[in-house]
Amino acid sequence: MEYVWQDVMRGIDDPRALSIGVRMIAAIAFGALIGYEREDAGKSAGIRTHILVTLGSAMFVIAGTVYGMSSDGLSRIIQGIVTGIGFIGAGSILKLTKESHVRGLTTSAGIWMAAAIGITIGLGALTIAFAATLITFFILRILAPLKHIVGDDDGDEDANGDDDAD
Repeated sequence: MEYVWQDVMRGIDDPRALSIGVRMIAAIAFGALIGYEREDAGKSAGIRTHILVTLGSAMFVIAGTVYGMSSDGLSRIIQGIVTGIGFIGAGSILKLTKESHVRGLTTSAGIWMAAAIGITIGLGALTIAFAATLITFFILRILAPLKHIVGDDDGDEDANGDDDAD
């Protein structure tokens, strides 16, 4: 038990603890913003999903950087995140009965983007992650109504042809 306590105290005294804490809070906040938009739009992947994806991605990268991994090691971590998120994203895409009818592509892309933002946060590039979060929110919230004007079919229609199912 004494060893556990020493590890806890060493972690608190670590000068990187504040930086790690800020990154974790940023991952939660940025993931929550994207997740809020998705949840407000009635999509299946909402706040909790996006927070977990963003925070999890950030934590994998933070752990690698804190414990001194080389850039090759961090590259492998990032490759693993991207591969794993691909499986999660694929699970959110549904092929319906119509030959070309697919739904969930935007949800999948949003989860993928949340992971990219988490990786960016984990690497310590909070300004870039913040900008990417705002751009993602803008794309999801502001550009969505424009697809009706330009006739863009991004594959997020439900069986009735409505764009509100993801």
